[in-house]
Amino acid sequence: MNPDRFDRLVQIRRHIHAHPETARKEFGTTAFIAEQLTAAGLAPQIFPGGTGLYCDIGDGRGPLVALRADIDALPVADEKEVPYRSTQPGTCHACGHDVHTTIMLGVALGLAQAPEAIEGRARFIFQPAEEAVPSGAHDAIAAGVLKDVAVIYALHCDPAGEVGRVGIRTGPITSSLTAFDIQITQPPAGTAPGAHPADLVMVMAKLITDLPTALQNALPPGAAMVASAVFGTVNSVPGPDGRPERVTSLGTVRSLSREAWAAVPELFERLASAIVSPYGVTFNADFNQVAPAVTNDPDAMRVFDAAVTSALEPGARYETPQSLGGEDFAWYLESVPGGLARLGVRPRGRATAYDLHSGRFDVDEECIAVGVKLMRETLRLALTEYSAR
Repeated sequence: MNPDRFDRLVQIRRHIHAHPETARKEFGTTAFIAEQLTAAGLAPQIFPGGTGLYCDIGDGRGPLVALRADIDALPVADEKEVPYRSTQPGTCHACGHDVHTTIMLGVALGLAQAPEAIEGRARFIFQPAEEAVPSGAHDAIAAGVLKDVAVIYALHCDPAGEVGRVGIRTGPITSSLTAFDIQITQPPAGTAPGAHPADLVMVMAKLITDLPTALQNALPPGAAMVASAVFGTVNSVPGPDGRPERVTSLGTVRSLSREAWAAVPELFERLASAIVSPYGVTFNADFNQVAPAVTNDPDAMRVFDAAVTSALEPGARYETPQSLGGEDFAWYLESVPGGLARLGVRPRGRATAYDLHSGRFDVDEECIAVGVKLMRETLRLALTEYSAR
C-alpha cells in the first residue's frame, strides 16, 4: 500500500478510536464516515435511525457483493496511554470496530478512484449497535441493505492472531447467544413453606453454582451440544426489614450449535425452577435469543480462502477454532450466504496481547493494510465467482 494512503487510513482509525460512541449513539461516527465517502464522490445512504449507513460502488452489471463493518464502541474505560486515547470517559473501541470501519473505508475510497475496475457492484455496510440487544444488524437489514446481495463478507479483529495472518473456518465460527434476565422473589405472604422467609441471596448463589453444570448435563452428548451459562450481574432489593425481597441476575448462555441454542430457554427455565423450588421462592425468567452462530458458507469461504492466498504473504492463513463469542453478523447469513474471517492484530514477536473488551486492547496498525488488501481481493474474486451463477 502507498505510504501516504496508509498514513491517511491510520489517521482515520485514530480519529474514530479517539471519538468512540456506543450503540445507537454513533451520530458523530456516522457523519464522519459519510463525510469521507462524500468527499470521494460517493453517495452514502444513512439509515432511518440516523446511525449507520451504506454506500454502493459500481454499475448495475454483474452481482452485488456486500462488505460489512460495525461502528459502535463499548462502555469500557480506555486504559491505554496513547495519543489516540478515547476522549469520551467510560467509552472505548475495545472490540476493534474502529479497525473494521477503517478497513472497509479503505477499500471503498480506493474503489472510488477507479470504479470501472470492478464488474458488478460493491455495497459497503457500516452497521451501528453490534454490541446492543437487539442489535444493529436488524436495523441495517430493515433498511434494505441485503436487497439483491449475492454474498456478504466481514472481518473481526483477533488478538490471538499475529498481524499479517488471517483465521479461516468453514461452518460455525462463533457461538449462538441467549441473554437471560432472572428474578427471585419472596412468595406472597402466607404461601411459603416454613415459618421464615427464604434467604434470596443464598438461593441465587445456589442457582449460580448448580445451573451451569445441570444445563450442560441435560443436553444430549456431542461436541456441538455445548451450552455455557455465565451470570454477569447480581443485584438485590432490600425490603422494609433489611432482608432482600427481590434478587435479580443478568447473564448469557453461549451455545455451539443451533440445536442447543433452540433448546436453551425451555431447558434453562425448567432446570432453574427445579433448583430453587425447595426454598419456596417465586422464580421468573425472560430470554432474548440475541443471535445464532455465524455459520460461514462453504462457497463464500472458498473465495475468502483464495483471497488470503493471492493477496497476502505465504503462511498468512491459519485455521481458527469456533469461539464462544457472539456476533450479530449471523443475522445477515440467515438471508444470504457469506463469511467472516479473523484478522490477526497482535504485534509480531509478542507472545500475548490484551483481549477484546479490555480497556487496554489495541492493535498493530499494520493490520489495516492487511485488511484492505484482503477485502479488496475478496471483493474482486467474489464478483468473478458470483457473476457465473
